[in-house]
Amino acid sequence: MSTHDRPFGRHFEEFEVGDVYRHWPGKTITEADDHLFCMITMNHHPLHTNEWFAQNETVHGKNVVVGNLVYSLVLGMSVPDVSGAAIANLEVESLTHQRPTFHGDTIYAGTKVLDKAESKSRSDRGIVTVETKAMNQREEEVCYFRRKVMIWKRDAAPVRNFPYGEDIW
Repeated sequence: MSTHDRPFGRHFEEFEVGDVYRHWPGKTITEADDHLFCMITMNHHPLHTNEWFAQNETVHGKNVVVGNLVYSLVLGMSVPDVSGAAIANLEVESLTHQRPTFHGDTIYAGTKVLDKAESKSRSDRGIVTVETKAMNQREEEVCYFRRKVMIWKRDAAPVRNFPYGEDIW
């Protein structure tokens, strides 16, 4: 018998410039997802929450998912592959929404490693620059962002512990 711990994030040494991570699975954004996110963030714009308004007073003729939900979802999709073992997200250099996302659209994402550099002030970490793209089910790019993440080097990374012992089975 063996025990398998699911990897969550990567160490600095595991990133290679040019690598692409295809995040899985995708997520269909429902009307309920959008409304809840709008209420939590106090974004009460009727474009997102009022069907009559969207149909009668907008260029799209239907509700548009709030952009920060799309960004947050895609950022979250990238965490297991990119920043799950990171020290910190340092910067979002750019964020663009190329086209709207609508209720019922399914979002998929991928991340490409653009650069990596050892920290100038601390030898136990490095900075990784990545770009992440989100596509809908029609293969249209809906969101793009570029960010810098501070990542532990393998030998300095904290050991992942669990709140239970090996004897649970």
